[in-house]
Amino acid sequence: MNDEQIPVVRDVGQGTAKLMPDVDRERAWLLTVDGAPQSYVDLDEPEHLEFEYVRRLAHVLDCAAEPGTPLDLLHLGGGALTLPRYAAATRPGSRQQVVEFDAGLVELVAEHLPWGEGSGVTVHAADARAWLEAAPGASADVVVADVFGGSRVPAQLTSLEYAREAARVLRPGGLYVANLADGAPFGFLRGQLANFGAVFAELALIAEPGVLRGRRFGNAVLVASDRELPVAALARRCAADAFPARVETGAALARLARGAAAVRDAQAVASPEPPAGAFSVG
Repeated sequence: MNDEQIPVVRDVGQGTAKLMPDVDRERAWLLTVDGAPQSYVDLDEPEHLEFEYVRRLAHVLDCAAEPGTPLDLLHLGGGALTLPRYAAATRPGSRQQVVEFDAGLVELVAEHLPWGEGSGVTVHAADARAWLEAAPGASADVVVADVFGGSRVPAQLTSLEYAREAARVLRPGGLYVANLADGAPFGFLRGQLANFGAVFAELALIAEPGVLRGRRFGNAVLVASDRELPVAALARRCAADAFPARVETGAALARLARGAAAVRDAQAVASPEPPAGAFSVG
C-alpha cells in the first residue's frame, strides 16, 4: 500500500461511505456504506472480482454473447462500478449506462476511483425505476440490477410492473440479471420468480447450495430471458468458483415458486433485512 492509499470516509446520500485500501493489492479498494459492503475494485486488474455474487453476475455477462463481443449494457445500481469496469475490460467497445441513485456516492467514486475517458461507461445520478421507465424500448442487450438501499432491494424494483419494464428495454434474446438476497422460507425470492416467470420465458437462479437449502440467508442471482439460457456454460463457471454455486432451472424453480403470486406495485415491499452479521466485513 503506498502513502496515498489511506481510508476515505464521507457522508453520502445513503449514509456514511468508506473506501478502505486492500493492503495485499496495490490499487484495490473496498467500498462500504454504513458498514455494509457495496463494492470491491482493483484499478489495475478490473477482471479481479472479490465478491462471490459479483463473480456470478460476471459469469452471466461472459455467457451473454461470444467472448469479446461488445454489448449495450444497462446497470441499475452502480456502487464503485465493479461490473462495468469488468465488462469494459472483457468486452471492449461496449456501451454502458450506469444508474446510481446516490449522487454523493457517484462523486466519491469519480474522485477516488475514476473509470477513465474512453471506457464506454456513462454514469447517471438518478432513480433506477424512473430511468428504466424512460429508457427506449429494445435498447439493451443486458440489464443488470444490483440495487440495495442499505442492505435491502427497494420495493419499486420488486414488482411485476418493474419486470415488464425490464423486458421492454431488452432487445430480443437479451438477458436480465439481478442480485437478490433472501433466506428460508424464501417469501421474497418466490415472489420474484413469480414476477419474472410471468414476463420471461426462461428463468435461472444461481446461489450457493447452503442458501438454496434454506440453511442460511444469502445472495441469489436471478437470470431471465425470452431465449434459452446458457445453463450448461453458467453451471460450469459457477461450479469452478472457490465458493461453488448451483444453477437451478425448470422443475426445481417451479417447486420453489409453487403457490407464489406475482407482486404488483401496490403490494411490493423491499427485500428482507438480513440477519445481523450476514454481510459483515471482517
